[in-house]
Amino acid sequence: MANMNRYRLLHITEFQYDGPVSESYNEVRLRPMQDEWQSCLSFRLTTHPMSHPSSHLDFFGNWVHQFNILPDHRQLRIETDTVVLIHEQLPPPGTGVPLQDIHGMKDALLDDFYDMLLPTIYTPHLAGLKAIIEGAEELAGGTTLGFVEAATRIIHEGFRYEKGATHVKSSIADALSSGAGVCQDFAHLLIAAARVRGLPARYVSGYLVPRRTAEPGASVEEVIGGQASHAWAEVYVPGLGWSPQDPTLGRPVGLRHVRIAYGRDYGDVAPVRGVYKGHAGQRLSVDVRVRPALDDEGCEHLKETAAGPAAPPAELEPPQQQQEQQQQ
Repeated sequence: MANMNRYRLLHITEFQYDGPVSESYNEVRLRPMQDEWQSCLSFRLTTHPMSHPSSHLDFFGNWVHQFNILPDHRQLRIETDTVVLIHEQLPPPGTGVPLQDIHGMKDALLDDFYDMLLPTIYTPHLAGLKAIIEGAEELAGGTTLGFVEAATRIIHEGFRYEKGATHVKSSIADALSSGAGVCQDFAHLLIAAARVRGLPARYVSGYLVPRRTAEPGASVEEVIGGQASHAWAEVYVPGLGWSPQDPTLGRPVGLRHVRIAYGRDYGDVAPVRGVYKGHAGQRLSVDVRVRPALDDEGCEHLKETAAGPAAPPAELEPPQQQQEQQQQ
């Protein structure tokens, strides 16, 4: 039987422009993390037009690849081909410190996790979070881990998953007012609620392997949200460590989650970000294919698919314009 925790991922991001553009400067965070939770067995990045990417680790330890396309071009295609192994994790050894003790740990937590406790543009500390926090406290059973898991379920049950309800620059204010969003918004909601309650929290960018893809005999299939990357959150539970939670699914992260990068919010870990010169508008399309890296006979397979335009042209202001991918 093949190792069903070993996956191969093909991620294609394509920008199509209405006319010629030039001097495109880009950075991507698409290489999976290498840690006790997973192993990145191989990673390949290619671009069309061709470039010569360089790489480095950012402040949070994420892999960043940078490349430039200087001549005129009407299309930019970024492809990554990755094989990753997800490791089995033992259940949490307890529930952490009692929830009532968190306030008394405020100064110590600020010293250790200052960046992961402050509000950000995406995660402002708003009054609308009160219902999530109070509801989670009632269901927590007095434990910090119980609070984190309850907040995750409340967001899952209380907000609609709706593509187009928000945009790449949306803060939690948009999701709170509309009651809808995508995984990027739900991760930000959990992060903001945890921070208001005094718990450090961080944003995680990655992929979610579809359930049927993670089972024997599965066919190629898009990730949740449709042809896009996924996002969730990790909340620090004193006495226990980082607790990874997926509010889009309403439960803890499991063997189907592939971690790419983490930061204070989406702004630290955008999968693809860049600028270019030109008056042309752009169309962005993202296509992700995930499947077990090995079948039962030990053969490696992945059917490549071309990414098609996903949205009408956006009206952007020249001369320098931005291009960025929302996590859905």
